[in-house]
Amino acid sequence: MPESNTSKVSRFDQHGRRHVVRVRRAGVQRTISCETCGWRTGAQFLPWLKAEEHLAQEHQATVDPSGGGGEPR
Repeated sequence: MPESNTSKVSRFDQHGRRHVVRVRRAGVQRTISCETCGWRTGAQFLPWLKAEEHLAQEHQATVDPSGGGGEPR
């Protein structure tokens, strides 16, 4: 049975709403899915970057709750 791991990228928008994109890994393939809008895509490389881009572009969610520098560029 293949190994399966899940992580998430979360950001807050300017209204204080939290948006979460989950990254699921099964072997080398990763699936990215947004809990807010249902967007889903596959990514083999840089899935977390794609998740951050989706949150910024589609939800204007750029504030990192961990304070990790998720400010707009």
